[in-house]
Amino acid sequence: MWNDTDEPIAFLLTFRTHGTWLHGDDRGSVNRFHNKYGTPQLRPEAKWLAINKERRGRDPTVLNGRQRATVRKAIIETCRFREWGLPAVNIRTNHAHAVVMAPYKKPSLVLNALKANATRLLRERHLWVIDLSPWSDKGSTRYLWTERHVILASNYVEFGQGEDLPEFD
Repeated sequence: MWNDTDEPIAFLLTFRTHGTWLHGDDRGSVNRFHNKYGTPQLRPEAKWLAINKERRGRDPTVLNGRQRATVRKAIIETCRFREWGLPAVNIRTNHAHAVVMAPYKKPSLVLNALKANATRLLRERHLWVIDLSPWSDKGSTRYLWTERHVILASNYVEFGQGEDLPEFD
């Protein structure tokens, strides 16, 4: 079924932990000049990666099982409180995915709410004790225009991330 409005019916949101995917990395990356659908990513470049590792300022943030469970709980609570649909969520050691149905044209508002509440709950539970954010700046926001897009994105989030991780390490 096609959505004939100018608003998406959901968003696929992804946000990474600090320092776990840097420009120059073998996996490729995007920046504000290389971030259009269907265009090439930045190429891997060892020198640029080394510079970014030096600039990172601290070790990369890798979430353990308790932290992942807490981030998941925060995302679920945020969506429930704001009455947003949450067809899928998956928290990995270095990133989080969520398919969220929220009545906004700007997915960055939804992304920022998820990141902020995840950080707040991590701090309340004493699972994140430093002043800096556990997250990298910004995140990926994909518009989902049809029910089929929501189903495909949800399947990717739930089943396309590799093996299930233990809840507690």
